[in-house]
Order: sequence, then C-alpha cells, then structure tokens
Amino acid sequence: MSLPIFFHPSEFKVGEVISLPEDSARHIVQVLRMNEGQPLRFTNGKGKEAFAIITETGKRKLSIKVSEIANHEVPTPKLILGVALTRNASRNEWLMEKATELGVHHIVPLICQRSEREQIKRERWQNILISALLQSQQFHLPTLFPPMPFNQFLEGYSQVPQKVICHCIESMPRVQLSAALKQRQDAVLMIGPEGDFTHEEVNDAEKLSYIGVQMVDQRLRTETAAMAAVVFFSLVFPKKIV
Repeated sequence: MSLPIFFHPSEFKVGEVISLPEDSARHIVQVLRMNEGQPLRFTNGKGKEAFAIITETGKRKLSIKVSEIANHEVPTPKLILGVALTRNASRNEWLMEKATELGVHHIVPLICQRSEREQIKRERWQNILISALLQSQQFHLPTLFPPMPFNQFLEGYSQVPQKVICHCIESMPRVQLSAALKQRQDAVLMIGPEGDFTHEEVNDAEKLSYIGVQMVDQRLRTETAAMAAVVFFSLVFPKKIV
C-alpha cells in the first residue's frame, strides 16, 4: 500500500524540518489519525517527491522531517489545452479537475470573440488542480494561466509540433482528430466557446498551421469536447518519463 501523499510548495532538502499549514495538519492528525514516527509523502508539483517522518503533532500543528527525495522528469508528450470557459462555474471546475488527472501540461483560458466573461477564481481553481494532482498520484502540477486573448495564444504556441483547433464550421476545412494528431509529439488543443470560434479566428489559426478538427457528428458542449480530446490524446499517446 502506497503512503499517503500531500502537497507542499517547498523545494525539499533531506534533513529539513517543515511545519505544515493548519488545514494539512488537521487532516493528517484528526482525519487520518496519523502520529509521530509515521511516514508519508509530499510533492511540490514541480517534479519532486519527498518522503518524510512525522516528528511532532498537535490539534492544529504538525511537523515533518524529510528523509529522502526523488525527482520526476516532466512526462511527454505534453498537451497544452486552450479552452474558452463557459458561464457555468461547476463545468469549468470539472474540466480543470479531469484535465489535471489526465496529465495536461498547461491550461489556458481563452478570450475569444464569443467568450463568456466568466469570473476567474484563481485560488479556488489552483486548489482544485492540487487536489486532482494528489488524487491521480502525479508530481507535475499543470500551469494554470490567466485568461489569454485568442491571437496571443496562437502566436505563443506557434512552434509546438502539433496544433489543432476544434470547431463546428462546416464550410471550413476539418479532419478527424486522429488524422490531425498522428505523432508522439507535444500538441496544442484549442476548444472554442459555446457559440464556437468565428470564421476569422479559424482563419487566423490556419495561417499559423493549426489544423481544423471535427470531433464527432453531434454538437458537444465546450467541456465535453475538451475532455473527449484530452482523453484521446492520453490514450493514443500515453505519457512516458524522459
């Protein structure tokens, strides 16, 4: 049985004694009922895994001593998800949680011509990502970017080997996702708002070698389309450590 794993933003050093935040301490002591001398694990979301021993406990405090450190390289291929968020906060949060579990590298909220002006809850969303990271037993936390204008995103990721933009415009060229993502290489995946990308936006993407993609015959919600594409990428190109 693997040791329980927790998050802490430390860089970790063998022999280092760390006092944990009150919420983490309370969970470990009062919920898991762990005591002094018991082992547990931590990650900082930057590839480090620290093995530690509980050295002191209290109702609202807990100290650990780092005994060993393992370094995990970034798994490849990396997937960058650019998605126009919806007005429904619970759907956005569900997508972020599941994308993290599936190992997405970057999550970038897109500001498109038809985007909803969703209120960004960065601290809450970051906590959702951390929880999903721990649940899925990973060591690299996705980078959650502030909302980014559509064209800034296009140009910022123009050098990534594989780039796709999913849209529903029948008059514009589209291929199946399996035809657009054919190589075990890093990829950019763009999912539009509920009103879809505009013709102008798709044209701008195609000029930078983004490939238009048709997901399925039926019309999907934003978060459904994003999750279907992320699952496809994860299954066809399972991650490996380099």
